[in-house]
Amino acid sequence: MKVFVAGATGVLGRELVPQLVARGHEVVGMTRTPSKEELVRGMGARPVVADALDRDAVARAVESAEPEVIVHQLTALSGELSLRDARRPDRSAAAAMTNRLRTEGTDHLLAAGRAAGARRFVAQSFAAFRYSRAGGPVLTEEDPFDPDPPAVLRTMQAGYVYLERAVTTIDWGEGLALRYGGFYGPGTSISRAPDAQMAAPIRKRRFPIIGSGGGVWSHVHVADAAAATAVAVERGEPGIYNVVDDEPATVREWLPALAGALGAAPPRRIPRWLGRLAAGEAATLMMTEVKGASNAKARRELGWEPRYASWRQGIVHGLG
Repeated sequence: MKVFVAGATGVLGRELVPQLVARGHEVVGMTRTPSKEELVRGMGARPVVADALDRDAVARAVESAEPEVIVHQLTALSGELSLRDARRPDRSAAAAMTNRLRTEGTDHLLAAGRAAGARRFVAQSFAAFRYSRAGGPVLTEEDPFDPDPPAVLRTMQAGYVYLERAVTTIDWGEGLALRYGGFYGPGTSISRAPDAQMAAPIRKRRFPIIGSGGGVWSHVHVADAAAATAVAVERGEPGIYNVVDDEPATVREWLPALAGALGAAPPRRIPRWLGRLAAGEAATLMMTEVKGASNAKARRELGWEPRYASWRQGIVHGLG
């Protein structure tokens, strides 16, 4: 099939494009930066340069590709949210731009897809830190969102909700939104790179466990997330899918294990009140109260199986 990937040179795009090419698809990769055209070619795709927030440029790029499927992987983030950044993510320029890409950018790609006659649209969303803090530790796509998230996360949450509704309600094709877990692996915020956004403070013992450390996080290796996306390009009913590994885990479980895998000392522990002062309410809730996500639907309906079924194996063998 002809597949148009917006965000081809991003963290997930760099994993996804080669997988699509290996599966026999003809891929056009969109990048905003002309200097990255060679990177796209090196992955086996044809590059096209366009600013995702320029409606006309996106329309021309998609029209020239004549895609059957469009994949939306646009963000302005180099990694997932760090504890330090969680205090005021709403003031982050990268977060604000990413929110525009999830709203305006989504609208531009959907309009271009309709005009070009695409029949399928697959988009990146996010599973972590969204679900209601009531109920069990692991929730499904059918469970409600947190009705009262911290103020600093509301704008970000609104961007995800907008994207998911826009994509899954199209009337000209099949729309799928993939709620990824927290990425780890090469190029992500959790890798062996010395400047990885989360790994660097973990090595320096600047990423403590707050309070009980009972918040449940869902992770996914970036290559496994790309593999699920490649499957969603080809099959699966329209709708929303959690793309996470099999083992959601509390912070007090996975953070010490990750520190050990990175060769770091165990993380410090600080009381909840101090965490709230140092990192803010959002980070404190992430550490103590959030719920994980189930991948049962993606396994059942997409037939996807992660290579790293658990982060326990992934952080040992898959950090790069």
